[in-house]
Amino acid sequence: MEHLKVLDKSQPSSPVSGQGASDRGPWTAYERGSWSSSRGGSTVSESGGSEIPAEPGYSFVGMHCIFDGCKASVNVVKFGHMSSDLLSFAASNGLIMLCYVSQPPRILHHLKGHTKEVTDLDFSLSNHYLSSASMDKSVRVWDVKKGDCLRVIYGSAPQLCVHFHPVNNSFLLVGNGSKEISVFNFSRGRIIQKLSLDSNVTATDIDHSGHILFAGDAKGCIHSVSLQMHNGDFVMRHSHKTGMTGVHKSSTTTVQFRTFSRLAAGPVLLVASQDGLIRFFGIALRIEGYLSLRCSLQLPPRARNMRASFCPLLSLQHGEFIVSGHEDANVYFYDFTPPKHPCVNNSL
Repeated sequence: MEHLKVLDKSQPSSPVSGQGASDRGPWTAYERGSWSSSRGGSTVSESGGSEIPAEPGYSFVGMHCIFDGCKASVNVVKFGHMSSDLLSFAASNGLIMLCYVSQPPRILHHLKGHTKEVTDLDFSLSNHYLSSASMDKSVRVWDVKKGDCLRVIYGSAPQLCVHFHPVNNSFLLVGNGSKEISVFNFSRGRIIQKLSLDSNVTATDIDHSGHILFAGDAKGCIHSVSLQMHNGDFVMRHSHKTGMTGVHKSSTTTVQFRTFSRLAAGPVLLVASQDGLIRFFGIALRIEGYLSLRCSLQLPPRARNMRASFCPLLSLQHGEFIVSGHEDANVYFYDFTPPKHPCVNNSL
């Protein structure tokens, strides 16, 4: 898409015809409102606690924010940690924009420095910093309040994904096009550790404790990497590898950790690949992040790296809802629990 645009719709669009979803279906979950971690943490109402009043943002009422200052295609969108107001998005020309989506919506900063496509963004735990990875072989750390670039770390290959460590935000974990995961101490501007894998590292996420890194590669394999602190630095150890079934290998576009899922009764990992396959894994954290496949969903293949994400508010019901973009300009919502009709709604 040429720019990021959220349409003004007073009601969510009706479910896809032929899918058998009810008029309200999963959307009733929005009226029960809850907050969740941007890293996929469990919701406040996960144990069936008291409900809170509905908020307009949960039912898509009055959404009319338009940010059209970016003329190149927007390929990464990321909300701040535990924030529904702070938003960053990046484009294929290297431009990054920081903005607020609350009333009145406004752009905070235009972050310029990358010379090629931005591949990933991540906010620090306090939202004081924003990290960015790019095809120009660099990782940058930005001051969110001032809009200044605090640190530039250059590599020898395109930097494909980046994450702040959830416990110590001085550390950045970066996957690159040299089949490596690197740990940077951006405060000191140096590389602490490197771990080589079998293919380019295209997507990563970290568990809530910061002890296990989940990395997806260009062949669709998922790696569980143990992270341990030693003398103030990290020691990485490759623990487990979960490969794709079948002959065709497709690049991983999404790896997202969540601390709890009713479907798995424990921590889970969402994995999406470019061939349209979405996989849902249960995680044994005590066995160094061992993954067991719970279910999967085959969607039409994508020509681009379309990402998927958990819908923690919708998942307050007894389902597991996933949202994913598509090249037909629609956003689709899926429930992993129905055996035949997983698509429950779409929005243009």
